[in-house]
Amino acid sequence: MRASRLWGSTPQLLRFLVVGGVNTLFGYGAFALLLLIGLHYAWAALLGTIAGVLFNFFTTGRLVFDRSSSGGLFRFVAVYAVVYFLNVAALWIFEQVGINPYVSGLILILPMACVSFLLMRRFVFRSAHGAH
Repeated sequence: MRASRLWGSTPQLLRFLVVGGVNTLFGYGAFALLLLIGLHYAWAALLGTIAGVLFNFFTTGRLVFDRSSSGGLFRFVAVYAVVYFLNVAALWIFEQVGINPYVSGLILILPMACVSFLLMRRFVFRSAHGAH
């Protein structure tokens, strides 16, 4: 069943945010499960992150953009790297003006999600005729 039938006319950005929440729970759940079975936290974090990114790649493509990736996993990971560096740069700027990093992180959640959405739509899950 296509994602459009499941989601109806739900705006794509809202779907992106909801699916992102589910993906976060999945990634954390994988991390917690790996800790529970006795893995060191460093290995649990690494394997949980890998599982989370792969899960996110497929769910975002199918449930948000209603297609498999036309850009591939490499572009998906590259977008995450770009968003990471933008986030760290913004955190540094907030630090320079004296804003607590916990508060800065909260402030940046929605803007970074929007940047991620736009980059995913433009470079990873684009339609055959360009940006969707």
